[in-house]
Amino acid sequence: MRHRVAGRHLSRPTNQRRALYRQLVTDFLRHGMMVTTEAKAKETKGMAEKIITLGKKGSVHARRQAAAFLLDTKVVSKVFAELGPRYAQRPGGYTRLTRLPARHGDGAAMAHLELV
Repeated sequence: MRHRVAGRHLSRPTNQRRALYRQLVTDFLRHGMMVTTEAKAKETKGMAEKIITLGKKGSVHARRQAAAFLLDTKVVSKVFAELGPRYAQRPGGYTRLTRLPARHGDGAAMAHLELV
């Protein structure tokens, strides 16, 4: 039974899964959109929204927390200089997830994730 076990494992060990999520969130915030599998998109969505919320706070502590998770300092600067002020009046829901047709190769459910 999986009671009270949150998140998706994606058939990966913990360290590989965390590295994957960090890279996905960094690339998503860099480009503002991404096309990936539905499971990866759903996990990325929550993490990216938390990083944008840190950008809205704008404190030194929030910047250090974002820098500890994101892999690129330019993306950290973008979050605090552009995305934080852009969503300052919005109380959450910074991303939009749209389902796409299944991938031809293996039939995986695909999704398009973008900033609102």
